[in-house]
Amino acid sequence: MQKPYFFKLNSLVLLVLASLFFQSCNPDEEQTVTNFTNLSFEDDFNGNGTVDAATWSFDMGVGTAASGAGWGNNELQHYTDRPENIKVEGGMLHITAHKESFMGAGYTSGRINTAGKIEQAYGRFEARIKLPWGQGIWPAFWMLGNDIDEVGWPNCGEIDIMEYRGQNPTIMLGSVHGPGYSGGESEGKSYELTNDRFDTDFHVFGIEWGPEYINYYVDNVLYNQITPADVDGNWVFDHPFYIILNLAVGGNFVGSPNENTVFPQTMLVDYVRVYSLSE
Repeated sequence: MQKPYFFKLNSLVLLVLASLFFQSCNPDEEQTVTNFTNLSFEDDFNGNGTVDAATWSFDMGVGTAASGAGWGNNELQHYTDRPENIKVEGGMLHITAHKESFMGAGYTSGRINTAGKIEQAYGRFEARIKLPWGQGIWPAFWMLGNDIDEVGWPNCGEIDIMEYRGQNPTIMLGSVHGPGYSGGESEGKSYELTNDRFDTDFHVFGIEWGPEYINYYVDNVLYNQITPADVDGNWVFDHPFYIILNLAVGGNFVGSPNENTVFPQTMLVDYVRVYSLSE
């Protein structure tokens, strides 16, 4: 028996709605994975003074023999542990870049890491950050494999949760580096704000990382997923990584500051949180 016309119409509407629903389930929509709910580490940067030595270590100087001069990127700053460059104040971590002559460099700034202290494989890693701005300003929230001393970079793996060119204050980038896809050949994707800038307000940058995927988020908006297929199977992300926060000046990624770059510039970090799988 032929079905009534209204049934055909309703079926068509349902098919269209279903199609629209599945089309909407893509990395540009707001989605979160909720199984990383066990808080395994948190630093809210309360109090005043220096960072917690039980969590963070300072990277100092202009690079080492292992990393290369300019930290392997032709960066221009000298990292210090001075409060002028890195401090905890007002419930925030302040990492500040200055234009000044210091130990042969023309700029100073700060860089800290959790190597040997806070290291984890898989989970949700996030930080709420207000970024600086200006030509040649290069803040980053990223991670390195804890086997870097044994296998070197990029074989240890690098996960860039957030890096950003200060001259493009509406755009940030999330990426991975590994064997065959490092430096300018890294695998990643940018995320652009449409009615805001990253230097005018705080934003939450995060990843959710499992055995065969890394999902990238800005303010809980999933904008990219990287899997072993994206790196030709050269997946080096199945072991513990540690966290790095830094503010570089100059380098291959951003170029040098120019006469319009205003100093000092400060990267403000409200918190860093790490979650593991719920038990």
